[in-house]
Amino acid sequence: MLKDCLENVRKSFPLVHNITNYVTVNDVANVILACGGSPIMSDEAEDVEDITSVCGGLNINIGTLHKTSIEGMFRAGKKANELGHPVLLDPVGAGASALRTNTALDLMKELKLTAIRGNISEIKTLAMGSGTTKGVDADVADAVTEETLDEAVKFVKGFAASAGCIVAVTGAIDLVSDGETCYVIRNGRPEMGKITGTGCQLSGMMTAYLTANPGRLLEAAAAAVCVMGLAGEIGWGRMQDGDGNSTYRNRIIDAVYNMTGNELEKGALYELR
Repeated sequence: MLKDCLENVRKSFPLVHNITNYVTVNDVANVILACGGSPIMSDEAEDVEDITSVCGGLNINIGTLHKTSIEGMFRAGKKANELGHPVLLDPVGAGASALRTNTALDLMKELKLTAIRGNISEIKTLAMGSGTTKGVDADVADAVTEETLDEAVKFVKGFAASAGCIVAVTGAIDLVSDGETCYVIRNGRPEMGKITGTGCQLSGMMTAYLTANPGRLLEAAAAAVCVMGLAGEIGWGRMQDGDGNSTYRNRIIDAVYNMTGNELEKGALYELR
């Protein structure tokens, strides 16, 4: 049950090392705290191996790359692999520049990843080895819709199988697969796209869920996606006159903080394919 994954996070208080981008770093830290984990942020190459050694999981986000952080990603990733810790890659903007695309592809090649989470354009870029995105947002032409769902499920399953890890594609319809089974998740609100960093927050929270649920990784990844989408629905329902996207961001984090396992089970909208 998805509620077990949520409750395991609250019970184990997983420590997550985040090499994430400076646009969303504070929100990533807060949502990890809200879900029951504990965040550490470090991207300095001389620091990351020690930091990741004391953590349980590693979240790598390429949203604001620089030479030092790239070196830190590889060093932390290899240390996490040595220790058997889950490693998540968030390929923000892969396809928008050669540096982002090549860094993400090299990380896939050199590290054993537990999960990759991104929008459909980013994931297609990794699957094909090249591509284009609209900045850090998914290209409208790539969107997963009811009309394209069967094809998208087939693609995500195939990429997860070839990559040897869980692949989570998030958007209007979310897809989470280990190569054999695919969760098709329909939680969330379109207004979440007006907030910078909901995807980055989800990657941090998903890493906490993977860390706390080592025996049920696919279910843990899907649970994190459902929690984020459901929090978006709950947060939107609490908006007042005069509230905007800044307030909405806080209401989403508050909804994650207050969510119970039973609330997740009742509100999660998904099917298995």
